[in-house]
Amino acid sequence: MNTKQISLTATAVALCGIILYQTGCAPAQKEEAPAPAMTSVERGKYLVSIGGCNDCHTPKIMTDKGPVFDESLTLSGHRQGTVLPEIDWNNVAPGKFFMMGQDLGYFIGPWGVSFPYNLTPDTATGTGAWTFELFQKIVKTGKHMGMENGRPILPPMFVEVLQGLTDEDLHAIFDYLKSLPPINNKIPDPIPPPAPAQS
Repeated sequence: MNTKQISLTATAVALCGIILYQTGCAPAQKEEAPAPAMTSVERGKYLVSIGGCNDCHTPKIMTDKGPVFDESLTLSGHRQGTVLPEIDWNNVAPGKFFMMGQDLGYFIGPWGVSFPYNLTPDTATGTGAWTFELFQKIVKTGKHMGMENGRPILPPMFVEVLQGLTDEDLHAIFDYLKSLPPINNKIPDPIPPPAPAQS
């Protein structure tokens, strides 16, 4: 085959490729299979993870690299029996600071001391007796246990973020929480700030 024949053959092959591509007869590109749909529990776990719920609600283990989640206590809240340090309330007055435990297990501010709740389905100390309707009401009202005249859910919980979720997302989170192993871990009641000194 001479040079002219090679050139003509290459041109013909190229033209055939263009015609096949434009007419849709070109070999189909291999498409990636779609990812399998998440179950409700898997989606709930994903939402809890990206929402940072573990940051406060999961106790930590201190390592040489800093605190890491104690996965044996996932979402069980403030560790029962933790002794709080002495609090200088002058430092947490409005306009100053708020403080937190090194494992984010308690928070101190002008509202007093708040503790992350046990979100595992333990009936006595967690969410085991909750229905989805109660969970939804707690989120939508921003009130402790959904009671209309009750206290608000305390900082640093940004309940407003949860209020932006769809009911489907809230259902997924609830389903995930119900799938956790129940952990008996009683959370203390919030501690109110000291009354202002009388002058």
